[in-house]
Amino acid sequence: MAKGMDGRFLLLLVFIISACDAMTKQQLKNSGKMLKKSCMGKNQVTEDQIGSIEKGKFIEEKPVMCYIACIYQMTQIVKNNKLNYEASIKQVDLMYPNDLKESAKKSIEKCKNVSDKYKDLCEASYWTAKCMYEDNPKDFIFP
Repeated sequence: MAKGMDGRFLLLLVFIISACDAMTKQQLKNSGKMLKKSCMGKNQVTEDQIGSIEKGKFIEEKPVMCYIACIYQMTQIVKNNKLNYEASIKQVDLMYPNDLKESAKKSIEKCKNVSDKYKDLCEASYWTAKCMYEDNPKDFIFP
């Protein structure tokens, strides 16, 4: 996906969100399909490698780690090449269904310092996502 397309997608996503306050869990998953397709291509990963992240299958390979970082970058929770706690909370408030907001925020809070252990954004993203899954697998959503 071209860089300009990323911006248009985000504008469309913001429009959809503002029109309906928050998405349902299924709408949130559906909106992630375009992000997934783009980040798969950018990181040369297959569905076998990343298709079950949401179910807790985290393959410890650099392309998978960078795929997760790409998703985080495209959802604008990366600032200055680091995961950003405040931006993560803001995205949950904007996008998540009301019944999942609190549990998602608790997982973000619990895992917010995981990324401090890693200088590499890909590794920081991977281990943070894994922490959030392990904290609350039932409510974990990842494209």
